[in-house]
Amino acid sequence: MKFGIFDHVDRGAGTLQEFYEDRLKLAEKYDKAGFYAYHTAEHHATTLGMASSPNVFMSAVAQRTKRLRFGPLVYCLPQYHPIRLFEEICMLDQMSGGRLQVGVGKGISAIESGYYGLDAADVTAMYQEYYQIIIKAMTSEQLTFDGNYFSVENMPIEMAPLQIPHPPIWTGIGNPEATSWPAENHINTISNHNAETVRKITEAYRKEWEGFGYDPEELPLLGMTRFLVISETDEKALVIGRRMYDVWYKSFMKLWWRHNETPPLAACTETFDEMISGGKAIAGTSETVKEILDEHMEQSGVNYLVCRFAFGDVTYDEAAYSIDAFSEMYLTN
Repeated sequence: MKFGIFDHVDRGAGTLQEFYEDRLKLAEKYDKAGFYAYHTAEHHATTLGMASSPNVFMSAVAQRTKRLRFGPLVYCLPQYHPIRLFEEICMLDQMSGGRLQVGVGKGISAIESGYYGLDAADVTAMYQEYYQIIIKAMTSEQLTFDGNYFSVENMPIEMAPLQIPHPPIWTGIGNPEATSWPAENHINTISNHNAETVRKITEAYRKEWEGFGYDPEELPLLGMTRFLVISETDEKALVIGRRMYDVWYKSFMKLWWRHNETPPLAACTETFDEMISGGKAIAGTSETVKEILDEHMEQSGVNYLVCRFAFGDVTYDEAAYSIDAFSEMYLTN
């Protein structure tokens, strides 16, 4: 079992300068504690995502850490020029000593895509095409591609990632019926669902993996996320979690409320208590959290747990307490 971090990098209290510095200090803690990777979201025009330029934020993370892997989960591919993104991926992977993790997706929000001048009807096809271009560029000496949205002929490739043939690829997944493509292409996955649903996803992925004749010992990381708040008492953790989640949820819904729309496939409820009862959040003392979390991991069949310690108006000290307590339970040899 490996342990990682997911962070929307959603706006909390304080100035932006203070906010970014606190997040980078937390990245240093993740690094020292021994977490496997730090995954962040990409969002635009909303307080849900203040790392709207993932590569700028990740370049700072790379400089503040030594071992921690990192990357966006996901790059919203239609919002990029594929050649520019390919080159920046190569730069980040080289400058970090081969620690970049590349999450890919189309972007869940049609509203945000619209701000980029994109038609929601095109983003799936654009995502699929741009993914092909980026992978081909990372495995070629010269790039020729004739697509519906982008074409290039005989472009010399002077950049390359440090990780060969390319950095690990990640995607989010919420449907057991959507596991064939990631399994076939050796793609790591993360789900936001409860343990019962995640079990269906991990079982489907393993079945697809075996069907392609791949080695079970080389199975990619199959992960799930949990909002986690750890404090001195169960009551205090719950109070902190409710406060933080209320701020996070307002950011989560901000653009959707503004446009009188509902987010598609949203796995998050209005209150922190509902998240707990739905098996997607845990709050309590170290002992309480470990008992529940161990059960979730066993039930889900994952080999990667992704923790969400920093969200809403979390303070550095609150997040640090949860991180330290979790590290003592799971990361201390």
